[in-house]
Amino acid sequence: MAHVHALSMVHPDAKLAPDVEVGPFCTIGAGVTIGAGSKLVSHVVIDGHTTIGGGNVFYPFCSIGLASQDKKYANEPTRVVIGDSNVFRENCTVHRGTVQDKGLTSIGSRGLFMASAHVAHDCVVGDDVILANAATLGGHVRVGNWAILGGLAGVHQFCRVGEHAMVGGASCVLQDVAPYVLGQGNPFSLSTVNAEGLKRRGFSPEAIAAVRNAYKTVFRNNLTLKEAIAVLEAEQGTASDEIRAALHPLLSFLQTPGRGLAR
Repeated sequence: MAHVHALSMVHPDAKLAPDVEVGPFCTIGAGVTIGAGSKLVSHVVIDGHTTIGGGNVFYPFCSIGLASQDKKYANEPTRVVIGDSNVFRENCTVHRGTVQDKGLTSIGSRGLFMASAHVAHDCVVGDDVILANAATLGGHVRVGNWAILGGLAGVHQFCRVGEHAMVGGASCVLQDVAPYVLGQGNPFSLSTVNAEGLKRRGFSPEAIAAVRNAYKTVFRNNLTLKEAIAVLEAEQGTASDEIRAALHPLLSFLQTPGRGLAR
């Protein structure tokens, strides 16, 4: 059986792996499933139809899987799904989805959600994402793998933040942030390519150079978005496999409609 502190309340229908640790003053609801090696430090509430993978750690006063803050939400049986090996620091909140979308809020694996970070209803958050202290995602936001949001950054509902992008602290994001870029501010504005992050994640100098060139095409050459996409498509067609793989996330992001591109 899971290791549950005597001062915690776990619904008998909840499903906890045998080695899950539940510290004092936690509450776990009937529809919750928690995978092996996860730990609730203390004062954690997990409720709703919430499925959590293995190796996750929840610090005090996290609230996971509770009702959406959308006024249209009418207690429908929507869900939260969280992957493996995430860390949720103090006061993090993750709300379940709504039927106006797919009824699902999902978070990948190996993320770090610092104190008071908020993941709203219907968000889709990828792997290896960092939300620094008090970073906030509005409803229906999509965040790609390896993206980083600085402290107090806010992302408007329905926006997208692409893979390997870095949003500086206290930024106000009102449009889509493309993969690989670095920017900050209120209103949010782009600075450059997140080259240091790409180096740390194993991108070759040639791949980083291709990303830099693509950044200039999209954001510095005074092309319309349609023209920039055409240039990138042509370049990708003659590039090596490595360069095509590097450019694919950016090109795919630009080809997908959103809230408009932060440029």
